[in-house]
Amino acid sequence: MNHRRTELLAAGAATVTVVLWASAFVSIRSAGAAYSPGALALGRLLSGALALGVICLIRREGLPPRSAWRGIAVSGVLWFGLYMVVLNWGEQQVDAGTAALVVNIGPILIALLGARLLGDAMPPRLLAGMAVSFAGAVTVGLSMSDDGGASVLGVILCLLAAIAYAGGVVAQKPALGSATPLQVTTFGCFTGAVVCLPFAGQLVSEAADAPASATLNMVYLGVFPTALAFTTWAYALARTTASRMGATTYAVPALVVLMSWLALGEVPGLLTLAGGTLCLAGVAVSRSRARRTVPAPVTVPEPQPESASDPA
Repeated sequence: MNHRRTELLAAGAATVTVVLWASAFVSIRSAGAAYSPGALALGRLLSGALALGVICLIRREGLPPRSAWRGIAVSGVLWFGLYMVVLNWGEQQVDAGTAALVVNIGPILIALLGARLLGDAMPPRLLAGMAVSFAGAVTVGLSMSDDGGASVLGVILCLLAAIAYAGGVVAQKPALGSATPLQVTTFGCFTGAVVCLPFAGQLVSEAADAPASATLNMVYLGVFPTALAFTTWAYALARTTASRMGATTYAVPALVVLMSWLALGEVPGLLTLAGGTLCLAGVAVSRSRARRTVPAPVTVPEPQPESASDPA
């Protein structure tokens, strides 16, 4: 019963993560019009670090154990720092569809790195689900792509973002064996903010001219898709494999389509809807487990009484 409850809590945490990460794409489009990639990443990380720091003080969370610092530092540099900057930059160089296509290589890289470095199992359902979801992500990307909207630099930046994302997740997993999800997220966010400090001058100058809506979206990105969503991600990751968590993020493109429809009035076409449906179907397959077959009871024949004609 406790195992089932843990699975449900982890699934709920993963759901919170993908919903908030999907909402981030809508907020980035608003804040990105007023803030440069590095300034937006730093502002987002500072907002997240402040929120996480307050929560840690209230909960009296101490420093992570020494054994967790390596994973926290690597994930902080790669995922919280490098990933956010290059993704913001890459999305300014290519259209949204191309960015989605390239960045969605990330879960595949997580599965490969997880199998190689963490010993994650690669069951057929996981592989099949990832294949279906990736096909859906490709469909969504193609339906959103603009002709001639891609550049070599933009594709390279999005590919670098996918690599940083995968490396950060795989580095974070061992740290969760000795530190709490809140500790791993908080100090990873602090590390990412330190990495992005060279953009402090840009952030100050751009904040003076940015509209209030863009600044509020940047703060939202820090508090919810960063502080809250990365913590729920770490909670779920501590209770499952990196490969399965990576596959779960394939739900993000489908949710982005839905949120863009509701929040921005961007009505998706049939191809986009089909791709989103494939993404969700693949996630469902990858998260499912094979039914356990109960072996049929073995009947032992009762001994027959010896007849009079049997030899003694």
